Amino acid sequence: MENCFKNKKVLITGHTGFKGSWLAKWLTILGSNVAGISLEPNSKPSHYELLDLKSKIESLILDIRDYENLKFKLHQIKPEFIFHLAAQPIVKHSYENPLNTFSTNVIGTINLLEALRTYDNECVVVLITSDKCYENVEWIWGYKETDRLGGSDPYSASKAAAEISIKSYIDSFFPINGNIKISIGRAGNVIGGGDWSESRIIPDAIISWSKNKTLKIKNPNSTRPWQHVLEPLSGYITLAEKLKKNNSLHGEAFNFGPKSDQNFTVQKVIEEISKYWIGSDWSPVKNNQNKFYESSLLKLNCDKALYMLDWKSSLGFNETIKYTAEWYKAYFEKKVISEITERQICDYSKNLSLK
Repeated sequence: MENCFKNKKVLITGHTGFKGSWLAKWLTILGSNVAGISLEPNSKPSHYELLDLKSKIESLILDIRDYENLKFKLHQIKPEFIFHLAAQPIVKHSYENPLNTFSTNVIGTINLLEALRTYDNECVVVLITSDKCYENVEWIWGYKETDRLGGSDPYSASKAAAEISIKSYIDSFFPINGNIKISIGRAGNVIGGGDWSESRIIPDAIISWSKNKTLKIKNPNSTRPWQHVLEPLSGYITLAEKLKKNNSLHGEAFNFGPKSDQNFTVQKVIEEISKYWIGSDWSPVKNNQNKFYESSLLKLNCDKALYMLDWKSSLGFNETIKYTAEWYKAYFEKKVISEITERQICDYSKNLSLK
């Protein structure tokens, strides 16, 4: 992986979140001048706060639905690269507050695109949506970037709507030879240290076990393309690097997921990570009747990223679980979180360069 980010101004929306804080840390290691726009961290503890990123980057607390302030800050920051990760990412919350989900995920994205229409500098923009933007028909082969968009739940629908909006803006306002270059990254079911979000399987497990409680699993047989957080982030970084040099990637969308043989059930993930946790226990929820729909099978085809970006997944399933477990163990052993996070980034980068 090349480093075209050294001394470059990089804006991350959603930098206080799980993926955003890992990306901010990675880019500071690469020597970028990082700025972030986001809401306050929505969890305690918070990876962003544990890394003390507030003292290391330009951190702006701002709702991306506030168009005027977003546009003002964009022009003030003058980014050369933008990674748009700000979102309402939880399916359960999308049922509880669909208006917030649609306004954040759709209008928030449109606000950034609208602000970029007034931006005269050259800028490479990677917009992150989700693997759940596809119309999920529960088939056994992976979804390709050309497959139909859709979504039964509000979260998935909001991501599909954001994708349609992005394509409209690119086709209407951002020509291929213009100063703004835009591509889309799709990934999901990301695990790794530093995730404390509600209603996610790994945080739920770690919090339960840290309190000597039995983890209750609602859908143990649901299958997902599990990947460590550094995997899609490496994809986003690679996409930004390639897009900077290659106009033909403008307007293209890319899946970033694990190898095709690395789809595992929720139960398998819990069984493997429990091996690192003394006294861990779990059980399925009896007579589980979800109040909301959630797909049971989801898989991505990442051939396009391989052939057009020379990107592929680097970590195996066991390595993914090991990275994740080691981070949380370091946290509960009161080790310096910035050190374990930086070490994992550097180890992963070294591993990436050898493949």
